[in-house]
Amino acid sequence: MSGALFTSLLVLVLCVPILGLAHAWGRYLARPPPWSGKAEQKALDLLKQWLSSVQLAQYERTGHFEVTGCHSGKRYCIRRGRQMNIYELDQNGVQIAVWCFGPEGCLPVGDIMLAQKIALETDEHAALAVANRCLARPQVSTGRFA
Repeated sequence: MSGALFTSLLVLVLCVPILGLAHAWGRYLARPPPWSGKAEQKALDLLKQWLSSVQLAQYERTGHFEVTGCHSGKRYCIRRGRQMNIYELDQNGVQIAVWCFGPEGCLPVGDIMLAQKIALETDEHAALAVANRCLARPQVSTGRFA
């Protein structure tokens, strides 16, 4: 058997199963979460009950809302999402950092956002102490959340 043929067969034997696993993993990640649409809706309804009138108006208009950190007075924008969904804003409303923290477990997004809101408004230092932080990416648009 020539070297090129052997290499081709080796690549085929090794890559096909790996590609199959990658495809299966992608299907696993794309599947719906284990809770029902009803649970997700209940979580969003609870979140909306906890939002101030200004926050609720922001959320219904834009899909995100701002909170003020209880210790620093910094502004944060919480976007709909499970991770990397908290943006620290400067005085002009421009993203300067992205924060990631939340409760443990596989929870509906409304419950995660509510936990993030409560944490920043009641114990900002403890929340940020366990959070991951990265600098905000350069903005394609204005970068403002106003």
